[in-house]
Amino acid sequence: MAKNGTKKKQPRVIMFTTPTCSYCKTAKQYFRQQGVRFKTVDVSRDQAAARDMLRRSGQQGVPQILIGNKIVVGFDRPKIDKLLDLR
Repeated sequence: MAKNGTKKKQPRVIMFTTPTCSYCKTAKQYFRQQGVRFKTVDVSRDQAAARDMLRRSGQQGVPQILIGNKIVVGFDRPKIDKLLDLR
C-alpha cells in the first residue's frame, strides 16, 4: 500500500516462455498465487519475441521475466519479489 492507502500500480509483467519449460510453469503458478497479472510470450512460436528477449538479456534460456523495464533471467524469486514489492 502506498502512503495514501491506495494500492501501488503493478508494473507490466511479460514472461518469455516455452511450452516445455518447468521453471516457466512454476513462475506462472507463483504469479497466480500472488495475484500478479502477467502476459506470456511463447518464444518457440514467436521468432521476433525470441530475438527481442535475446537482445534484452543476451541469453536464450527461459523463463525470462520482464518486470517494468528490468529483466529477470530464470525463476529468481527473491529478485521477482523485490521488483514487484511482494512479501
